[in-house]
Amino acid sequence: MVLCYTVHYTGDMAQAIVGLELADLKATLGLEHPAFRARQVYDAVYRQRVPDLVQITNLPVSLRKELASRLAVGLPAAAAEYKSTDGTRRYLLQLEDGRTVETVLMPEDGPESKRDTVCISSQVGCPVNCQFCLTALMGLERNLTAGEIVGQVLFVMRAHGISSETDRLNIVMMGMGEPLLNLPNVLKATRILTDPTGIGISQKRITLSTAGIVPKIAELGREPVRPKLAISLNASTEEQRRELMPITRKYSLKDLLATCKAYPLRPWEKLTFEYVLLKGVNDTDADARRVVRLLAHLNAKVNLIALNPGPGIAFETPDPERVRAFQEIVRRAMPCFVRKPRGRDIFAACGQLKREVPSGDGTFTLATDEHR
Repeated sequence: MVLCYTVHYTGDMAQAIVGLELADLKATLGLEHPAFRARQVYDAVYRQRVPDLVQITNLPVSLRKELASRLAVGLPAAAAEYKSTDGTRRYLLQLEDGRTVETVLMPEDGPESKRDTVCISSQVGCPVNCQFCLTALMGLERNLTAGEIVGQVLFVMRAHGISSETDRLNIVMMGMGEPLLNLPNVLKATRILTDPTGIGISQKRITLSTAGIVPKIAELGREPVRPKLAISLNASTEEQRRELMPITRKYSLKDLLATCKAYPLRPWEKLTFEYVLLKGVNDTDADARRVVRLLAHLNAKVNLIALNPGPGIAFETPDPERVRAFQEIVRRAMPCFVRKPRGRDIFAACGQLKREVPSGDGTFTLATDEHR
């Protein structure tokens, strides 16, 4: 199912509130307004998620009009929506400069309660060039602002009536981009997302996935407010990882694992290592045993991901039996899970985000300029 929207970019950019912390908002409103007005606006935008400043009813009408004349809430607009047969929704969201970015909602009905996971992007495109990822084929266009990162979450929450107070909501920074190469904006977005007086999502429910930017991992670990850390491993040897993930030539597997060993985990936290299984490449029993040895001295768990295929990717998805055999070896030593693919039919699964749109013959193709 595909829902398309007409979005016009005017080029007239008002100051966006989404992306501002409370101190920023106080400075934006200015000394002529009492400090509590900034708190009212902050609460309305982040906790109540109003779509328009004129709807902040506890502000005087004159102030609402003044704010609306120079400020905007700053949410992205939906250029297109794709709905999978498994309930996953992929949004192509248009930013103020006309570029588009991918955001995915994965709802899941559990035995006790419903859970929603929102996969968000940190960059338009990605510069890291992992050989099995469609996003890598785009290259990097630019970093997202803190507001554009937060705005993806607010857009989905508003569109689907999700509340961080009553619903189980997880955020994964596993969409377009390498989050650690946009770390200042990612950290600011995290502070906004986790502020209990605003959106109020627990740090335990936000995960950042990195290809392994070693110095930035150490920098992340020094932050008091930060997401959980997931590392894309995807290989069991240095040589294999260099072929699959060229970033390894700059940040070696040996140095990456040393940095992970020194990473200051919080009492409730484990490191997550993600491993994309490629048929006949990195999915053997020997690979599994090497992974166990690599991670033996870390407080870690492993998430296995059978390759999500796409045009331009030269690898194949392993058979389910091979995935289970790999998992069985690893989980003798540490927790090991197989990530269920979600939204493959709409190019919403891990590694598939490349702004694909329907081509008219039942397939998807890269978006034209009018979609970007």
